[in-house]
Amino acid sequence: MGALDIAALEAEARSRLDPAVYDYVAGGAGEEWTLQANERAYQAYSLAPRVLRGTGPPDLTGGLLGQAMSMPLVIAPTAFHRLAHADGESGTAWAAAQAGIPMILSLAATEAIEAVAQAAGICPWFQLYIQPDLGFTETLIRRAEAAGCPALVVTVDSPAFGRRKRDQVHGFTDLPSGFACENMREAPGLPPRQIAFSPALSWHEIDWLRARTGLPILLKGIMHPRDARLAIEHGVDGIYVSNHGGRQLDGTAPTLSLLPAIAGEVAGQVPIFFDGGIRRGTDILKALALGADVVAIGRPVIWGLAAGGAAGVAALLEAFRDDLAHSLLLSGCGSPADLDPSMLLREGGS
Repeated sequence: MGALDIAALEAEARSRLDPAVYDYVAGGAGEEWTLQANERAYQAYSLAPRVLRGTGPPDLTGGLLGQAMSMPLVIAPTAFHRLAHADGESGTAWAAAQAGIPMILSLAATEAIEAVAQAAGICPWFQLYIQPDLGFTETLIRRAEAAGCPALVVTVDSPAFGRRKRDQVHGFTDLPSGFACENMREAPGLPPRQIAFSPALSWHEIDWLRARTGLPILLKGIMHPRDARLAIEHGVDGIYVSNHGGRQLDGTAPTLSLLPAIAGEVAGQVPIFFDGGIRRGTDILKALALGADVVAIGRPVIWGLAAGGAAGVAALLEAFRDDLAHSLLLSGCGSPADLDPSMLLREGGS
């Protein structure tokens, strides 16, 4: 793709996907109010660019948790990439590696972490739902470590599965024949387990996890400043602000509205990752100005994969890079570090 145009990319993907798969990716929980609010929230902020700063072309490079990044963007964990394109998670991971950014591989991937790492030449980060069977959870941790995984991203906003009307309409409750959540097999050849969601999940399990791995741990799904504080007290290495793309509790505030208070509570003690409705370079700019260190994209990656396989994802990432650099340049910033909240005006507010 040339210029960044997510709406056109989504339309192209929709024309290629089974309607049930398209709606699984595009849809959200309930009435999809949170899904829509995530994207709409960026319109509530206007930019106040700086001028005459002589910054030159923006430098997007940086790094977090020991990994260099060519730009402050990562690929969010999303399920079932092989339903979008035969290139699957391996293709997405290859594109991320070519772009010089991390991919977070979903526990619900249709390829095993070992296969993805081998195909991409670099192991992705690994997203984990802590399973009620802690012995099996520890097996997953050891597999990720053995594959060379640099970090664990633990999703904590899912004591139950979100209720999504589009999936109910299509009867989309399980993977089609020939596909499986390959990370849920206890051993090659054995049938995969079902991913379990536990209403009993608590900070006790985070302490348990912290005691069992030296890998950096991020908690994904933090939406309240007090939980950000507790996460730091329980020894995590990063906060991931997310409302699961509007796929869990409908009516949750858009993540961009949640971000400033959480950033204030974290106060730079650990890095903040952020997702929710990112569709253009100025969206990234606004999230970074409000306190995020890195942003993540989910649905656009699936649209790129469906439209063009691994090459489609690679083209998408380069379009994001170009749009972010252009937005920074026009804002008078030489790097993301030059952004601050004074460069945003909230319409109808301070």
